[in-house]
Amino acid sequence: MEKEKLYQLVAEKAPVFLDLSDRIWGYAELSMLEYQSTEDYIRVLEAEGFQVERSLCGIPTAFSGSFGSGRPRIGILGEYDALSGLSQAAGVAEKQPLCEGGCGQGCGHNLLGAASLGAAIALKNAIAAGELHGTVIFYGCPGEEGCAGKTFMARDGLFRDLDAALTWHPGDTNEVTTGFNAACLQVVYSFQGTAAHAAGNPYDGRSALDAAELMNVGVQFLREHMEPKCSIHYSIVDAGGVSPNVVQPNARLIYMVRAETVRKAKALLERVNNIARGAALMTDTQVSWHQLDGTSDTLSNSVLEQVLYDNLCQAPQPEYTPEELSFAAALRKTYAHSGLPAANVDTNPTLRKRVAELSQGGSKDINDFVVPYYPANPFSPGSTDVGDVSWLTPTAQFNTATWPSQVPGHSWQVVSMGKSGIAHKGAVYAAQVLAGAAADLMEKPALLQAARAEFSEAAAAGYECPIGPEVVAGPQV
Repeated sequence: MEKEKLYQLVAEKAPVFLDLSDRIWGYAELSMLEYQSTEDYIRVLEAEGFQVERSLCGIPTAFSGSFGSGRPRIGILGEYDALSGLSQAAGVAEKQPLCEGGCGQGCGHNLLGAASLGAAIALKNAIAAGELHGTVIFYGCPGEEGCAGKTFMARDGLFRDLDAALTWHPGDTNEVTTGFNAACLQVVYSFQGTAAHAAGNPYDGRSALDAAELMNVGVQFLREHMEPKCSIHYSIVDAGGVSPNVVQPNARLIYMVRAETVRKAKALLERVNNIARGAALMTDTQVSWHQLDGTSDTLSNSVLEQVLYDNLCQAPQPEYTPEELSFAAALRKTYAHSGLPAANVDTNPTLRKRVAELSQGGSKDINDFVVPYYPANPFSPGSTDVGDVSWLTPTAQFNTATWPSQVPGHSWQVVSMGKSGIAHKGAVYAAQVLAGAAADLMEKPALLQAARAEFSEAAAAGYECPIGPEVVAGPQV
C-alpha cells in the first residue's frame, strides 16, 4: 500500500482522535479509574466499526477493538490514565492549576491512546478497502502510572496470539526506544501497633510509626549492598495521625523495588521484606504486606525498531507556526536547561555528536528532527508495563516530540502543552508512523519472521510474571 495514502487516512481521521485526546485530557482520570475515558473510547471504536470487547481480564477499564481477519495480527497499545497533583490550565506558560491538588495528563497519555487509535482506524479502513490484509487490534490499557494494567493483561496471556505489538509515547524527541528497562515490584507495608498517651503512659504503647521509620532506615543501609542497576523508592502514605502526643498505632508505606530482571527484583524484595520483619520485631509491632503490581524488564527487538525508525523518517514531520514556536519557547523557559535534547545518547559518542549537529539545524525549543537509530542495548532505570507485553510477543516503541525540548515528563508543563498545536501535530505524526510500520509488517512477512526469530532467542528463558495470582488489579492505595 502506498504510504502517502495511509498517511491521508490518518489525516482524515485526525479530527476524531484529536477531539478524543482533548476530552481525555479533560477527564484526567487516575489509574484504574478511567471510566469516562473507557466509555468515550468504546463509543468511538464502535462508531468506526470495530468489534469491541469490554472488561478485558476482569479489569473494568481495559478493553479492545479489533477489525479484520486472519494473520498477521498486529496489536497497537494505548494508554489514557492521568497523574495526581498535576491539575493545570492548558496553553499557558505559568503554573496555573484548574483545581488545587487535582489530576492532570502529565505524561501525555491523552495523546498516546488517541494517536494509537488513530493509527488503528487508518489500518481498519485500509483493510476494509482490501489494500491491507490481516487483523488490527487496538488495546485500551489502563493504569500504566503505578498500577501496571498491561502486566495483569499479560498474566492472563492476552498478547500471546499477536504477531507483533507496537506503541509510542509522547516526549521531547522523535526517536526509537531501544535497550531495556528495569523490572519493578510495588508493595504496600502495613504496621500495626498499640495506641497510648505519649506522655502519660508511653510504655504501654507500641509505635507503628517507629516501625515504619526503622524500616526506612534499614533500607537506607541496604542501598550500599545492592547491585548497581538496582534502586528502591518509598513513600509514607499513613503516618498514623497528626497528634504528636499519641503513640501511633498504624503506619503504612509503599515501596518500589527495581532491578535488571524480575528474578533479581524478587530477590531484592525479599531482603526488603526481612527489613520490615526486623522493624516490627524491634518495636514489638505487627507487619503485613501485599503487592500492588509489578512490571517486567523490556526485551528489545531490533527488527521492529528498524521498521519504526524507517517510518519515523518516511512520515511527514510536523511543521510549526511562529505562534507555536513562541509558546514552546515560553514554556521551555519555565524549565530552563541547556545542552542536548534528552535522547538516548549518553553511551554512544557517535550518536551524541550527530544529535548535536541535527539540533543546530532545527528549532532550539522543539526537537524537529529524527534521532538516528543505532541498535544498542542501553539500560534505562525506569520501568514500564510494556515490558510484560515484550515477553509475550515481539514489541517495539518510539517517541515523538509533543512538548518542548528538555521539558520533563510528569510536569505541569506537559499538561499545559497537552491540547496545543504542537501536541496535536506530534500525535498525528505518531499515528502515521504507527500505521506505516503496521502496514510494513502486514505486507512483508519476512520482517515478522525475523522479528519472531529475534524474540524467540531473547525470550528463551520464558516469561516470569512479576505478579502472582493473588495480586488484584485496582487503584493505588
